[in-house]
Amino acid sequence: MRNRIEAPHSNRKDVQNLIKLSSYLWEFRGRVLIALGFLLLAKLATVAVPLVLKEIINTLDADTVEQQILTVAIGFVAAYGALRIASAAFKELRDSLFARVRYRAMHRLSTSVLSKLHALSLSYHLERRTGNISSDLQRGTNSLSSIVNLLVFNIVPTIAEFALVAVILFGGYGWQYTLVVAVTVAFYVVFTLMFSGWRMQFRHEMNRYESQANGRAVDSLLNYETVKYFNNEELEKNAYDENLDDWSDAGVKSQTTMSILNFGQTAIVTVGVTLIMMIAAREVTTNTITLGDIVLINALMLQLFVPLNALGVVYRGLQYALADMDLIIKLLEKTPEIQDKDDAQQLVIKKAGLEFDDVHFAYLPERPILKGVSFTVQPGHKVAVVGPSGSGKSTLSRLLFRFYDVDSGSIRVDGIDVRDCTQASLRAQLGVVPQDTVMFNESLMYNLQYANASATRADVEVAAESANLSRFIKRLPEGYDTIVGERGLKLSGGEKQRVAIARVMLKAPPIIVFDEATSSLDTQTEKTILDGMNAVAERATSLVIAHRLSTIIDADQILVLDDGKIVERGDHHSLLASEGLYARLWFMQQESATQPVLPANQL
Repeated sequence: MRNRIEAPHSNRKDVQNLIKLSSYLWEFRGRVLIALGFLLLAKLATVAVPLVLKEIINTLDADTVEQQILTVAIGFVAAYGALRIASAAFKELRDSLFARVRYRAMHRLSTSVLSKLHALSLSYHLERRTGNISSDLQRGTNSLSSIVNLLVFNIVPTIAEFALVAVILFGGYGWQYTLVVAVTVAFYVVFTLMFSGWRMQFRHEMNRYESQANGRAVDSLLNYETVKYFNNEELEKNAYDENLDDWSDAGVKSQTTMSILNFGQTAIVTVGVTLIMMIAAREVTTNTITLGDIVLINALMLQLFVPLNALGVVYRGLQYALADMDLIIKLLEKTPEIQDKDDAQQLVIKKAGLEFDDVHFAYLPERPILKGVSFTVQPGHKVAVVGPSGSGKSTLSRLLFRFYDVDSGSIRVDGIDVRDCTQASLRAQLGVVPQDTVMFNESLMYNLQYANASATRADVEVAAESANLSRFIKRLPEGYDTIVGERGLKLSGGEKQRVAIARVMLKAPPIIVFDEATSSLDTQTEKTILDGMNAVAERATSLVIAHRLSTIIDADQILVLDDGKIVERGDHHSLLASEGLYARLWFMQQESATQPVLPANQL
């Protein structure tokens, strides 16, 4: 079954969006005004060309001495050429001046969007699809350039030219010409706006299906290995193909209705020009106007209706750009769920104590995750949290980093509620070794220095040595300059974990969270990683979220979490002696570790 998506643009506010867009141009308002001045000069020169052409025709048609005719005609021809050159020169000056405005505005908008995406809460990024937002962002950023070009280089010049032509016709030839032009333009604009507004639905559909198709394609490529594991290349291709079917169907409707629109616009313009020329031809026969006048009127009509004939394309382009821009405006207006208080303080760690006080939290109201969790980590101590999958262990880390806020209770660092300090200063004092270390598709050096941009190469090498990473790096042909691949896919799980440990060493935070850092590693690699983890933990307060109990037997305190509650707490030996949940988990893991591996035909 094909997925259908609801239109996201039904509540667009184009005028408000344009006002917000203007803020990106305000920085160069002086340059904009000068460019608009050149635009006006270019239009004046353009409209003056038919006036000179009229004089040339009238001069050549006059019954005077041949030498006089030649002299005056040459003068008018020279003026004709000069005006055309001036029109082109002013146009190019306008374009050159406005280039910096356009590209700088695109630059600022792109930066604002990226900053907003980083500012939005984790919940937004867990719900979004990378391919969808990548496609929407590209269209949205490009739409800024399109809107500026269409408004400044098409719509404003056309309005200016229409006003000048109307003044010339009304002043020199009477109300009949002006009335025909005004009525023709009115019919044209009304028809274009109404018909284009109706057919915009097909463009919206094209955008939605294109985003969905791109999102599915990118998602399948990000999960390339999973696709291969389950032999589902055909499934992904068919899903992509179905989305493109919808996209192509919407594209056909869009093109068909555009052809109808183009025909209607051409018909209206043709009727208007025909009426104008009929009036002019009649007045020539009665000697009311000259042959030069009819040439002037014809030239003015052509100059006016050529850009006006393109107004439909311009309007459609503006509508498309506004539709795309609407996505970006809505993104920029989105309020992050997690925000700093107005009076938030900078967190300065003195003792590195950590406290969870009666913490309740749920991702969804109907499914509580933490139900009154309370514990304290003394400065310099190591506290471990264990429990079955889904008990809420990793949620503790997300709440500490304030990716989410607690529903009730509090989390305090050195006695300060994390909601009372800035997020940046909080995270500057925290380090993490995650279960899945995601890396940039850059060099090893770049990924290691990411924790501390000011770290020298010597600092990086010391951290790599402490994390048992240096021997691996020395074996690489390009050493620290080795590119690790998308999300670090060229490295093994153990190698990525050692990079994570080296990163934390470079950052040297007073509080470190180890979030199931060895859960997916083999025993030998786990021992190597543990050595690095212990080296880091010696210098900091540590909260260890663990799946393998063998990695936390030296913890000062072990908390056993089950169904969102702490059901046991103590050190390793006291918990074993109590013969509760911890003891059962321990003996299950010990039994699993010693279980002999059976041949495949005996499984």
